[in-house]
Amino acid sequence: MGFGNMNKMMKQVQKMQKEMAKVQEELEQKTVEATAGGGAVTVVANGKNEILEIKIDPEILDPEDAEMVQDIIMAACNEALRNAQEMVASEMAKVTGKMNIPGMPGMF
Repeated sequence: MGFGNMNKMMKQVQKMQKEMAKVQEELEQKTVEATAGGGAVTVVANGKNEILEIKIDPEILDPEDAEMVQDIIMAACNEALRNAQEMVASEMAKVTGKMNIPGMPGMF
């Protein structure tokens, strides 16, 4: 491998790194939503895998059945985080050309 090929490859890697940084910044602003319990709980998460919002239908707030509400909230949170991970992986795949690069952020 000559130096010309090595320089070309390094420039491509640097370009990919810049594009990935840009995508990561954009993902911080993108959100996904998940519901559970037939829509009784809605959770919104962002591309940083942060829960931004939880909406609970007041009709399910029965003090006698708090455990059920907790389970529904947990299910919605987990689904929202899975959706966020899928969104990140999809956006990063656009930059990396679907290469599975170990240690690259956003590659699941």
